[in-house]
Amino acid sequence: MGRKKVSLQRIPNDAARRATFRNRHDVLVKKASELSTLCNIKACVIVYGEGEAQPEVWSFVDEVVPILHRYKAMPEIGQCKKTVTQEDFLRQRIDKLKRQVHKAVQENRELDTACLVHKAMLGHLPRLEGLTVEEAANVGWMVQMKIKSLGDRIANLQAHAWLQLYAQPAPSVMYAQQAIRRLGSTR
Repeated sequence: MGRKKVSLQRIPNDAARRATFRNRHDVLVKKASELSTLCNIKACVIVYGEGEAQPEVWSFVDEVVPILHRYKAMPEIGQCKKTVTQEDFLRQRIDKLKRQVHKAVQENRELDTACLVHKAMLGHLPRLEGLTVEEAANVGWMVQMKIKSLGDRIANLQAHAWLQLYAQPAPSVMYAQQAIRRLGSTR
């Protein structure tokens, strides 16, 4: 059973925040230890706790220093390759939400236009009276798309109909086959 999705925002309650920090810190250290053991890699965890002057370091000191030197020796592009700041994370999240909102608005607009097309087809909107210029243009566009879609569907069905006609034997051959079967069953 998985965890529920956690909203990434600061926990306002101090006691709850400290308890969450302790739990998550312990899990982080355990995962780093497992990763180091299972994959035979060198790993370290450096955590600056809230209000603490010195960071808490997990790993042996003789392992941490070479890891940090190796990290600092990497080109800046390698260091920042998958690093995400809180600001970048929030910006990505906002962009994703904006795309979702834009998509939902577009879908709603198309559904509204489809509803107007259906009303017009049922005769509830004679000559499209009462529509704005934009709504009328959208209705016209949707009708054109439906006509094009129907034309494509008709062409597709006609192509398949020709294939089925060629696949079926000629009627005279079918009658001959039926007659032979009847003669065979009467004997």
